[in-house]
Amino acid sequence: MAKKTIKKTNAMRTLDNLGINYEIFTYHCDNENFDGKLVADQVGLPYTQVFKTLVTSSDNEIFVCMIPVDCKLDLKALATAAGQKRLEMIAVTNLTALTGYLRGGCSPLAMKKEYPIFIDASALLQDRIAISAGVRGQQIFLATNDLIGATKARTGKFSLPE
Repeated sequence: MAKKTIKKTNAMRTLDNLGINYEIFTYHCDNENFDGKLVADQVGLPYTQVFKTLVTSSDNEIFVCMIPVDCKLDLKALATAAGQKRLEMIAVTNLTALTGYLRGGCSPLAMKKEYPIFIDASALLQDRIAISAGVRGQQIFLATNDLIGATKARTGKFSLPE
């Protein structure tokens, strides 16, 4: 059987241009359920190693945060780290216009604009983590420090147990 060819996404091209090594994991996506825990189960990684990308806003700024798939975002902690009084999740209907990505396929790499990126400090406990490749059905698995460098991310405690 022929090996399935993976079409490069902008996120993958960004890593290629930076000389960052990564692996691609594929999973089945039904385009209705975007639960990160199901993704982790399909790619065979613990929830602590698979991170979801969430997009928030203040009155006039956008902030991106990555947390483990089995956690929820601590908006107060993120707002404090971002120097904002408060943040809220953006409406899903605005996600593509702001990032260029669809829900369930949002990567912190190669967004339409460069936004401040924050990664939960729990990522530092992992040598490698998985993030969206920029399309539904694909995850990029890379060294945590490479992701932090590529995104110029700040780390902190931004997650709460679900």
